[in-house]
Amino acid sequence: MTEYITVGAEDRVEARNGQIKLHGPEGFEGMRKAGRLAAEILDALVPHVVPGVTTEALDDIVREHMLREGAIPATLGYRGYTRSCCTSINHVVCHGIPEDRKLKDGDIVNIDVTPIVDGWHGDTSRMYLVGDVPLKARKLVDVTYECLMLGLEQAKPGNRLGDIAAAIQRHAEARRYTVVRDFCGHGVGRLFHDSPEVVHAGRPGTGPELRPGMFFTVEPMINIGRPDVKMLDDGWTAVTRDRSLSAQFEHSIGITEDGCEIFTKSPAGLDHPPYF
Repeated sequence: MTEYITVGAEDRVEARNGQIKLHGPEGFEGMRKAGRLAAEILDALVPHVVPGVTTEALDDIVREHMLREGAIPATLGYRGYTRSCCTSINHVVCHGIPEDRKLKDGDIVNIDVTPIVDGWHGDTSRMYLVGDVPLKARKLVDVTYECLMLGLEQAKPGNRLGDIAAAIQRHAEARRYTVVRDFCGHGVGRLFHDSPEVVHAGRPGTGPELRPGMFFTVEPMINIGRPDVKMLDDGWTAVTRDRSLSAQFEHSIGITEDGCEIFTKSPAGLDHPPYF
């Protein structure tokens, strides 16, 4: 049975224990600040994601922006991770590590950032098109964003997490794409990864009930080919087994009395490409 617990902004942060936290107004305000900064960082990257730039250089921009705003990169040092963001190119599903590799014309890349602002985590990711991107890749990116937003339409009190998952799966599979099962969204707030797990494929009416005050991410990973993934030897990078293209978008949200609030929406209206 799902257990919910109401928490205040000054309550001690409990480690992940299966309980779903319900937050009040202070929590919403904290997540708005963290989410806005995360979205502003992704906005600021737009002119820099071009052919010839290294993902390491993009990581430097992310880290410097966070530190300049008094935030901390949640990923830096997290379980041994050594970078301030994740950069997942083409067939990389998630958790690609920034390095000296240069982006090429035609690449698609997901950039995932999580600044910690006053103890709150703003977790979001966005796809970028590098130069002249083939139509099949652009269509995948478009459908992945549509999956995210259709899932968020189901994020309202009285619904269940399975309603979000079913909406995502239905839209992806109707367009002959597949949904990755190996990774999921998660509770977020003063913990980077908290309960509940937010899967992106499932049946309506299943899973924990959505209640006002819940904070979590929705972050569907959609593949052109099969949904299967494998981990590389670095222990972080997940790629499609068939080397087909993969795309992902992510928002952090809070359940309100009549729907959801998207904390990580772009202030500049740059939520999905093309960005210019």
